[in-house]
Amino acid sequence: MKLKPIYLILLLVVVGVFVFFNSYNSIQSQDEKVAASWAEVLNQYKRRADLIPNLVNTVKGYAEHEKAVLTEVTEARAKVGSIQINAQQLSDPAIFAKFQQAQSELSTALSHLIAVSENYPALKADTLYKNLMTQLEGTENRIAVARGRYIEAVQAYNSFIRGLPTKWVADIINEQPKQQFTVENEKEISNAPNVNFSQ
Repeated sequence: MKLKPIYLILLLVVVGVFVFFNSYNSIQSQDEKVAASWAEVLNQYKRRADLIPNLVNTVKGYAEHEKAVLTEVTEARAKVGSIQINAQQLSDPAIFAKFQQAQSELSTALSHLIAVSENYPALKADTLYKNLMTQLEGTENRIAVARGRYIEAVQAYNSFIRGLPTKWVADIINEQPKQQFTVENEKEISNAPNVNFSQ
């Protein structure tokens, strides 16, 4: 028995609606995973930023004449605090690049602070300093883990919205690929503070 054209059109409409809503729901689910992993990245960066005032004050007590380094760290922290990026802005390359640059500058400033601290044995022996450095080391590890999870979530999301038929749905609802941490534009990989107590 042959299907009438009206039934065939109706069947195609039903299948199209099913594919659209299924793709839409899957995009939203993937987007939520990216947002959750981004929130964890921000939490860990905030944790690092919150450690800095105590670290700067502790170093200042021992190395008062190292004002340039202390100022560099304080200004880098202020810059990080001034750049807010939420999960909805992760598709904007300019905002993401500013955020990434600010975090990189803070990592560089922390590296300089740690290098200066090496010149002060009394500071290195200070219990508060040791505790702060341990927390900083743990935070840097958490940042690396959180960024790894974010990278995986973004990779899955970007791959998903580029595949067919999901790409058509993503285009209709204006879903854009999310920005990614990359080696080319991420100085932080080579400038991350090296916290080492083996000496």
